[in-house]
Parts: sequence; C-alpha cells; structure tokens
Amino acid sequence: MLNLDDKITILENYLSQNEDNYADSFKTDISMFIGDFETKNSNLTFLKNLSSREEIEDWVNKLTSRIILKFNEDEEQLSDFIFYTLNP
Repeated sequence: MLNLDDKITILENYLSQNEDNYADSFKTDISMFIGDFETKNSNLTFLKNLSSREEIEDWVNKLTSRIILKFNEDEEQLSDFIFYTLNP
C-alpha cells in the first residue's frame, strides 16, 4: 500500500509528463493550482481516497477530461474549476 509521500510523488511525476496533446496541456495548470507537493498541503487531501498509481493517473485523466468538456473560460477561472472539482 502506498503512503501519502509515495502518492504525492506519483502525482507530481505524472503531472510533469506531457505528451503534447490538448489534455496534457492542463497538467501544468493543475500542478500550479496544487502548489507545493508536500504532505501538509491541503490541496492533496484527495489522495487519501486513492490507493494505487493507476487510480492517481485515472484521477488526473478524469480531471483533464472534465476541463475539456465542462470548463467555460468566459464564466470562470480554471483555478476555480479545479478547486470545485477537488472540493465537491
């Protein structure tokens, strides 16, 4: 089982991988929103509900998909959209 430090490392590494597609272009925005990749960062509490590398990567992929499908830059800021996704 992964501890929180391991999960944070996996998330940080996955967000730093860019495959030059439109969805991956939002990984930088997600990283900037999260801020410090440290255990004391409250933006990372969602990781407690995830237990594997695959779940963490799926979470990022779902978030980038939601951004593509639902984010309306005329009505809100991307940071607000990410915040409300992390804190439903």
